[in-house]
Amino acid sequence: MVGFLQIPLESVIADLPLFAVLGTWNLFVILILAKKTYEFALEKGRSHNSAIYFARKVIHFLAGGLTAMLLPFFAREPVVPAALAFGLTLATYIPHRTGRLLYWFQDPDNLYEVDFTLIWGIIILLTWYIDKSFWTGVIPVLFMAYGDGITGIIRNLKYNRRTKAWEGTVGMLVLCIIIGAKMGPAGILAGIVCSLVERIENIDDNLTVPTVSLFILLGARLWFPSFTVPLY
Repeated sequence: MVGFLQIPLESVIADLPLFAVLGTWNLFVILILAKKTYEFALEKGRSHNSAIYFARKVIHFLAGGLTAMLLPFFAREPVVPAALAFGLTLATYIPHRTGRLLYWFQDPDNLYEVDFTLIWGIIILLTWYIDKSFWTGVIPVLFMAYGDGITGIIRNLKYNRRTKAWEGTVGMLVLCIIIGAKMGPAGILAGIVCSLVERIENIDDNLTVPTVSLFILLGARLWFPSFTVPLY
């Protein structure tokens, strides 16, 4: 067993090769693909801030979102996935601390990408003890990665800057309803609510979106379990 976590050591060891590959993939997305996206956006006449935003969403989709989607199918336990997330939290925080930002996706005015990896790891680690299929934790993370990601892409394409607009909210709403259906009516409700919560200004939706949706899913699981029956 792994200490107080009560997770078989053999499960942790079995997960190491997969997450070594996924860790390498995450770094490739962050250091190469996101940078290429930033440079491509600049070439197409996008502003620096707009290009950063596109690069961030590539990380949302291809790193955080993709890794989360694989958990229910391949992960045996939550420690190694969470360790990967916390490692990336440290790796994205240090540039802010030292002033040597990874300029193609980091903004000196906020730590949102740090929050993304931190909340990803916390949710995946803790919810496994409630639902060992991983889905109760994965769905809120997918709302953050893909729902919030698509709203940012839509708004950025139209306004060429980071802003809140209803066009993006509608895109997020549709995608989150589709994602949430995996957890039944409760998941759909969580997708609707977190899409509206994302509209709130001056607060990091990487924290609010997964946290609010998780509380809805946990409440439904406790008091209305029939509402968490998957629709697909």
